[in-house]
Amino acid sequence: QVQLVESGGGLVQPGGSLRLSCVASANILSFGVMAWYRQAPGKQRVLVASITSSGRTYYVDSVKGRFTISRDNTKNTIYLQMNSLKPEDTAVYFCNAVTISMNYWGQGTQVTVSS
Repeated sequence: QVQLVESGGGLVQPGGSLRLSCVASANILSFGVMAWYRQAPGKQRVLVASITSSGRTYYVDSVKGRFTISRDNTKNTIYLQMNSLKPEDTAVYFCNAVTISMNYWGQGTQVTVSS
C-alpha cells in the first residue's frame, strides 16, 4: 500500500508564501501523474496543479503565476510552492498519485490565509 504524507501547511498572512511537500513511500516514477488538490469548507475537492512523470505541468486558472508544482524523483517527493497567497486559497490541500489501476491520497494539510 502506497502512502503519501503531506507537510508544510500552516497559517500565513495574505501575500505570503508556503511550500507544501508530499513524500511517497514508493518510487514516484511509477505514478503517471501526481497532483495537488484542495478542499475548502463546505466545498468539493478540486484539482489545483498536476505534474506528469515526464514533468509536464497543469495549473487551474486561479493559481497560475502564483503556484509552482515540482518534483524530486531522488526524494520521491513533490512540492507545491505557493506565493502571493489569498484568503480564498484557504483549504485542506491533498496530495494525489495515480497509476493505471490505482488512485492514492494523502491525509491532507491545512493552509489558512488570514490576517
